[in-house]
Amino acid sequence: MLTFENPILPGSHPDPSICRVGADYYLVTSTFVWFPGLPIYHSRDLVNWRLLGHVLDRPSQLPLDGIRANGGLYAPTIRHHDGVFYVVCTLVDGPGNFLVTATDPAGPWSEPVWLGEPESFDPSLLFDDDGRVWFHAARVMDKDGHTQVWLREFDLEAAALVGPEHVLWEGAMRDAVWAEGPHLYRIDGRYYLLASEGGTAEDHAVCVARADQVTGPYEGSPRNPVLTHRHLGRNHPITSTGHADLVQTQDGDWWAVLLAVRPPGTLGRETFLTPVRWEDGWPVITGVQEVETRPALPEHRWPAEPDRFDGPQWSVFRTPNERFWQAGDGLVLELRPETLTERACPSMVARRLQHRHFAAFVTLDFTPAAAGECAGLVLLQTDDHQIRCEITLGVARLIRRAAGVDELIAERPVAGGRVTLAVEAHDLTFDFRLDGTALGRVDGEVLVATAADSFTGAYLGLYATGGGRPSTTTAHFSPVDYREL
Repeated sequence: MLTFENPILPGSHPDPSICRVGADYYLVTSTFVWFPGLPIYHSRDLVNWRLLGHVLDRPSQLPLDGIRANGGLYAPTIRHHDGVFYVVCTLVDGPGNFLVTATDPAGPWSEPVWLGEPESFDPSLLFDDDGRVWFHAARVMDKDGHTQVWLREFDLEAAALVGPEHVLWEGAMRDAVWAEGPHLYRIDGRYYLLASEGGTAEDHAVCVARADQVTGPYEGSPRNPVLTHRHLGRNHPITSTGHADLVQTQDGDWWAVLLAVRPPGTLGRETFLTPVRWEDGWPVITGVQEVETRPALPEHRWPAEPDRFDGPQWSVFRTPNERFWQAGDGLVLELRPETLTERACPSMVARRLQHRHFAAFVTLDFTPAAAGECAGLVLLQTDDHQIRCEITLGVARLIRRAAGVDELIAERPVAGGRVTLAVEAHDLTFDFRLDGTALGRVDGEVLVATAADSFTGAYLGLYATGGGRPSTTTAHFSPVDYREL
């Protein structure tokens, strides 16, 4: 095949960062308050990717208790040096920036080394040709979103920032906002700074600057922004392009991974791939296409993995400090007091939505023993934005939650026991069925990331709750049949 389809990682995969080790490519993305954190993907052709696991897969690595849905893990960077993989990231609303390492990208990864600097975010590392290591990140300067990129040397042995600070960049455009996502590269003896600006919505853009010394001064490209779709309008098939990272193939070609959005935006920011060429010492990125010419690498497909509940594609909301599930081909959930509308870790197991047109089916075996107990299927954007199809005492109900307020869409008497829940989605239209019969139709605008003021895409989850009370009841789910339409 001479072409590939974007995105290369569909569903919520924002802020991609990539590195190459020989013929192997490794990529990580943000996960905010989803656990485990920071999925790590592996490819040999930049198009076909397999999920190896997660960088942060132990509760001790990722304290997410009480963190808002838009907090948590922002914008990781992955780099490789002398046989060791390094990931730096920020835990927003937590201790700030941290570093983890591994000799095998599949793990185990170390416990975090907390680096402080809680006011900064989007960290990255440059391993320079002279053996020095440079840490760089962004920080907010005022309430209007003006930011700056700063740099300090990093002592690998001490795992600490050392030496003076250098401010490198405040954006390419006049009065630029949200200069962020910085990555430094040394290419042909020069230092190149790649950074985004304009915010992560439709005005997102990628700009580049270069310098003869790593500490600057940096001059911006006369062609900035080198990548944006802001001029193509909100109805373009791909919007919000930005937050890019560069990689050079073993054959010398350059590519960029980046985030972008496919309207209407229920899937959030996804990972795309686009070619990069060089002219007059500057990178040129012509845009992001739905269908693009493949990299000149041998095609390498991975065997399909079974979709089991104990597989790496399933997540929970915030850190599970106690195990509340039994997983395999099926799923058993304990009914705990926590609900989906609290800033907590509810009894829920979820996976990213990856298609704008899809159907999902699951069989639930559940008999509530008291008022308030319920279990079901949820399409979740945040604590305050979700659609729930649930079984409670004597009733099946369909609830749309927007801005923290529940709205009952439909309900039907049920006796409990074994039922089949299903949803079919076409863009923003979601039709729910109970045992094969229509239950109700819901407007999915509540799941659009910008409408919910969210940084993630929607997830499909299975959940159970005691409604604020402890319970010994359990809910049993069959494997989910999820398919693109």
